[in-house]
Amino acid sequence: MSPLNLRASRQGTPIKVSFEFFPPKTPEMETTLWASVERLAPLSPHFVSVTYGAGGSTRERTHATVSRIVKETQLKPAAHLTCVAATRDEVNGVVRSYWDAGVRHIVALRGDPVGGIGTAYSPHPGGYEQTSDLVAGIKAIGDFEVSVSAYPEKHPEAASLDADIDALKMKVDAGADRAITQFFFDNDLYFRYLDRVRARGINIPIIPGIVPVQNFKQTANFAAKTGASVPAWLAARFEGLDNDVETRKLVAAAVAAEQVLDLVDRGVNEFHFYTMNRADLVYAICHLLGLREQGDKVAA
Repeated sequence: MSPLNLRASRQGTPIKVSFEFFPPKTPEMETTLWASVERLAPLSPHFVSVTYGAGGSTRERTHATVSRIVKETQLKPAAHLTCVAATRDEVNGVVRSYWDAGVRHIVALRGDPVGGIGTAYSPHPGGYEQTSDLVAGIKAIGDFEVSVSAYPEKHPEAASLDADIDALKMKVDAGADRAITQFFFDNDLYFRYLDRVRARGINIPIIPGIVPVQNFKQTANFAAKTGASVPAWLAARFEGLDNDVETRKLVAAAVAAEQVLDLVDRGVNEFHFYTMNRADLVYAICHLLGLREQGDKVAA
């Protein structure tokens, strides 16, 4: 066994990965998405998730993407679903439509406010008020696996990290099976958060969300909106590369590989990658984790 494979199996448990995609808006984006799915599918991910826009703005495209994954691949899709701007009946109808399409895993989220990140959130008067309510509603409809979100640096709207962990506890008590974290770049943040979560009696898997930095400025702007910190050392690594795409990709792969291999060395064996619908960096990182292609490629 190679040194990297030794590293990947050091804990006695195989490395598991999952990938997040978003539904395409244009034919060109559709081509990019399915090329990425085809590239990553042979790595046999635990599941692949498909995002859902605020207020259900991508509802039909999300459903179409998830349905195609079910029909044309061996992958197990997890459909994102939010509480935003919809009645309980409307949300329940979406849940049932996923069940009918063969989907058995939902990522339950409150969702961003209709006005966008940074604006005030207001529950729909006839809808699910918060994520824990949505989790309970999904579980009442069918035997779904349900994943939820977690925030190592707290949700930007939470009063405190303890209050945010209380919200996670409510989601777990409602039936959540796993939590996927917001992306982070300092692994110590994740482990400190994990200690606090376990101390609250939360024992579901807390999967680290990893974002390979495709574009540093875009990632930094998104991090600022979502409450994720960007270390000075990370900014320094991308300094002067705004117009050098190829070098930026190499640096991004090195940074993400360094992060995930450190997590493996510290006992983590499952990762969720925010792919941004692009496979190259994620595939390279998975290769460094010791993952190799298995099975057939998906249909074109």
